[in-house]
Amino acid sequence: MIGPSQVQNLLAGWWFDYDQGNFDAWPTYFTSDAHFSCRSDSGTTGFEDFVRADVTGRDAVVAWQTGHRRQSPYPLRHNGTNVHLPSGPGEGPDVAFRSYIFVTQVVGGAVAPLASGTCTGAVREEGPAIRISDLQVVLDFSDSVVWTEVEHRSTF
Repeated sequence: MIGPSQVQNLLAGWWFDYDQGNFDAWPTYFTSDAHFSCRSDSGTTGFEDFVRADVTGRDAVVAWQTGHRRQSPYPLRHNGTNVHLPSGPGEGPDVAFRSYIFVTQVVGGAVAPLASGTCTGAVREEGPAIRISDLQVVLDFSDSVVWTEVEHRSTF
């Protein structure tokens, strides 16, 4: 049975190794049939091609991540927060999770926000390890508005 602390630990390890560019470790985080998608919330940023992904299979996920990371700032820090299992610990093969991410970089010697967003997906046991089977990132780039003015409400 996969529990919340195991999912939190897996995601924390992933974001750390991603930020540090520990490329050799990356395949160990994903199932062989992993799916990864990323986009901005608006779909209209000037760098949409850089953040947009929808790939399946460990090799394709790692290849996209590697290309993306090599073109990203360093240091870069993805801080995964509020990681939780919306349906509790799972007994089936895939266990869903949801979280926020807050991404920072260093500009002029000071930590500066780069992006925030939601991170949803699933994990499952594959062999002796727990691995990410689905990772969906939606980055926040739309201006915040009063809740009642939101036309589309996400159902994460």
